[in-house]
Amino acid sequence: MSKRILVTGASGCVGHYISEQLIQETEHELFLLVRNPDKLKINTNVRSNITVLQGDMQEIEKFADLLKTIDVAVLTATAWGGDITFDVNVTKTLELMNMLDPERCEQVIYFSTASVLGNDGEPLKEAGEIGTDYVRSKYDCLMKKSQLKIAPKVTTVFPTFVFGGDANKPYSHITTGLPEVAKYIDIIRFLKADGSFHFIHGQDIATVVKHLVNNPPSAGQERSLVLGQTRITANQVIEQVCAYLGKKILFRIPLSFGLANVIIVLFRIQMAAWDRFCMKYRHFTYKNAVSPKSFGLSNYCETMSDVLRLSGVKR
Repeated sequence: MSKRILVTGASGCVGHYISEQLIQETEHELFLLVRNPDKLKINTNVRSNITVLQGDMQEIEKFADLLKTIDVAVLTATAWGGDITFDVNVTKTLELMNMLDPERCEQVIYFSTASVLGNDGEPLKEAGEIGTDYVRSKYDCLMKKSQLKIAPKVTTVFPTFVFGGDANKPYSHITTGLPEVAKYIDIIRFLKADGSFHFIHGQDIATVVKHLVNNPPSAGQERSLVLGQTRITANQVIEQVCAYLGKKILFRIPLSFGLANVIIVLFRIQMAAWDRFCMKYRHFTYKNAVSPKSFGLSNYCETMSDVLRLSGVKR
């Protein structure tokens, strides 16, 4: 059955992947909210039931009548910093959810970030206290959304490190840094670090979102999903990058927290309280991270070799 689906932040990296997959692989009626339609690089003319809405989250009330008719809202729009961060990420996002009809709307897929969670999957108090504006705003929204009428229908997804982007999609922030890793690999390969994390590609996020759209969680099913491939350690990353680039590792020097502090002092690196906390925390990993494979679907980007290849890093 065709659904009326709203996607906010459709012109962003993740928004592009989600919009493209919903356009190409479903027949749902789509409403794509973007500030600047020129930044939307996907073909929205392939079928008639796709509408590009030019608008801003700060003026979301302009779409109040439309919001009452939406069956599924996919909320990827976010402000990464600056004066508008809390207004967009908290106030306007909650307003949008409040304007949905809790009787009609069957699901809200709300994008948070795994940075606000501890290893146990519970909210991390430090994220709300010393996080960046972006992290604190996501923490605030996470705390407040449970008070909404539509709260029982909200599926919250927590992406881990996001890779993605190509000629027709904006690159994620972390993807733009990959050439630097390749550039300094001759130094990095001799370091050993204690740390681990998950990553997820925009295409795999889109696959999970499309599955959730077509298969909304029923009563009692999990509605908080950390999006990430299998946990990978910092040392495994170095080893896999070296293998991809054909670099040998002859020896490795352990990079301790103490040594890192010495480097910070020597090079006069400015570090915020949140950065220091992340250095100490080191293991941003979660027991039940999900990827398309968790739902019996195929993963698009599963290894660091996949990441490097898809990001255009030459061997």
